[in-house]
Amino acid sequence: MGFGWQELIIILLIVGLIFGTRKLKNIGSDLGGAVKGFKEGIKEDSDKEE
Repeated sequence: MGFGWQELIIILLIVGLIFGTRKLKNIGSDLGGAVKGFKEGIKEDSDKEE
């Protein structure tokens, strides 16, 4: 059982109503920064091993 695009749109609308768009924008930017930091850490770690 998978989610179709209609279900995903409904879920996103509900989350947007609950949290508000400003908070979602902050969460998105924080998550992007965390992923970027993780990738940089992995790259530095692999460079040290070589």
